[in-house]
Amino acid sequence: MVESVYPMIPVEQAQEIVLTQAEALAPVRVPLAGALGLVLAEAVRAREPLPPFVAAVKDGYAVIAADGPGIYPVIGEATAGRVAAFRVLPGTVAYVTTGAPLPPGADAVVMVEETRQLPAEDGLRLVEIRRGVQPGHEVRAIGVDVALGQEVLAEGERIGPAEIGLLATVGASQVMVYPRPRVAVLSTGDELIDPTADGAALGEGQIRDSNRHMLLAAATLTGAEVVDLGIAADEREDIAARIERGLAEADVLLTSGGVSMGDLDLIKPLLEQAGTMHFGRLRMKPGKPCTFTTVERGGKRALVFGLPGNPVSSMVTFYLMAVPALRKLAGWPEPHLRRVQAHLSAPLPLDPERPEYHRATLRWEQTLNDGRGAFAATSTGSQASSRLLSLRTANALLELPAGEGSLEAGAVADALLIGELIAAETV
Repeated sequence: MVESVYPMIPVEQAQEIVLTQAEALAPVRVPLAGALGLVLAEAVRAREPLPPFVAAVKDGYAVIAADGPGIYPVIGEATAGRVAAFRVLPGTVAYVTTGAPLPPGADAVVMVEETRQLPAEDGLRLVEIRRGVQPGHEVRAIGVDVALGQEVLAEGERIGPAEIGLLATVGASQVMVYPRPRVAVLSTGDELIDPTADGAALGEGQIRDSNRHMLLAAATLTGAEVVDLGIAADEREDIAARIERGLAEADVLLTSGGVSMGDLDLIKPLLEQAGTMHFGRLRMKPGKPCTFTTVERGGKRALVFGLPGNPVSSMVTFYLMAVPALRKLAGWPEPHLRRVQAHLSAPLPLDPERPEYHRATLRWEQTLNDGRGAFAATSTGSQASSRLLSLRTANALLELPAGEGSLEAGAVADALLIGELIAAETV
């Protein structure tokens, strides 16, 4: 039996190696419209207080609180976007709309529902104020939402829709962020044909290339920009040329296939020649042949992941190795997959030799954990590394330890999140 020259290392050790080699990309300044999903490389502070003026919270009447309830003439209107050109004097009120600057002299707002309009007298509009209020009622003071100079977003925060709103609020038309990593994806194998090509009917011994399209999609979902390197034949020159292109154009290169021990498994020798190979086998199921190399070119370090050819092995190792690396490149303070605990819905067998990353669907069940609620994990079925259906509904990888026998239904296992969580169905 031919023995591999690469030691089989634990997944946790491999992840530590990967994250040690991955460094956040140099920050860049981007316009607000291009910042969604990126991570801030510097804190953002407010250049003005918010609101920058005393503002009405509701539609109603600007009053002097000390006047109290009664019938008053309406001396004007204050609307959003305009500063009133009049002053509210004792014994008068002014109509005001939500968000409008409070007219000078007024110190409170009585909302419309607590007033009653009366017929005009001598050409004066009259209103009855039907309740007394304290100064500041239904009024937003200057800086009550955001103070001048206040930090509204910290370095390391990921920019979502609410963060975009905050940036717009404080006038941050450009922000310093960590850029999106560029990921190049290459499939290898004479048996592969591109399913998107015209006339892509299968010939004898052929299969459609699912890995490349799957990895391009997965990398895009992590926030990366992608480069499609196509399919390389099982020829050293073709693979080497495409690897060189990936190294030149991307921060991360993902290859799938060609990492086992057959005569046509050329990825490992080529990567050893190109750079520094950090590991060539992992103690895990599926994905044992996963390989990680770094290549220095022109002052830039590229991370190269030689992923197995079986579709599930390729995706599982992408989640465990490449996703944390991509997150670190993109500036995430915590790049690891989120880990939660889940109760098994059915018994699961253990592998006697290697820890298994079992594809499962997590659902929050309020009836578990003595009524306090917990995640319930349901297996996606057969876990064969070629069975892509086992990933179709999976939103988690259960970390099953190596061992004899099985884990019983109800047992608690660690789960790594790879998708959106699901709430329990209501009856």
